[in-house]
Amino acid sequence: MRIISGIARGTKINTIESTSTRPTLDRVKEALFSIIQNYIEDANVLDLFAGSGALGLESISRGASKCIFCEKSYETTKILKQNVQKTHFEDKSIVINKDYKICLKELTEKFNIIFLDPPYRLNIAVDALKRILDLKLLSKDAIVVLETDDENRELQEIEKQNLKIEIKKIRKYGRVKLMFLCERG
Repeated sequence: MRIISGIARGTKINTIESTSTRPTLDRVKEALFSIIQNYIEDANVLDLFAGSGALGLESISRGASKCIFCEKSYETTKILKQNVQKTHFEDKSIVINKDYKICLKELTEKFNIIFLDPPYRLNIAVDALKRILDLKLLSKDAIVVLETDDENRELQEIEKQNLKIEIKKIRKYGRVKLMFLCERG
């Protein structure tokens, strides 16, 4: 894993050797960032279920002003903090080692970009999305990027929950599906 572009381009980041984490592949990351490039400059980013922090760190490298990383696992959070240090983004990063429900409740600011990449098997992406909307954590014209292995499950859950979300795009990269969402006004 490495930072693909920006001021930390080429920096190798540590990953977690575990079945509970799943680093976003470079080709998927490249596609994702080419789609959201107009949202990144000076953005306030939330990397929920951050893992190694690859998405948030890539955002900072490309011009985001700040990223809050939320990761539940203590071991994974240690690796995430190492990656923040490796990229020299300590002044633009806040790392929170808590469950996403607690983390979201404690946040007091709005975000331009939110990455949702929870473990697929837990089926909690739409719950996190609902909490984000209920807590009004999205700034005007914000984008949420949800990574999933089953967009139909997520779409059905969004409809079932009657969330005020607009699906801008869905892109498929093998098993990985990226859903680009924004709040309906």
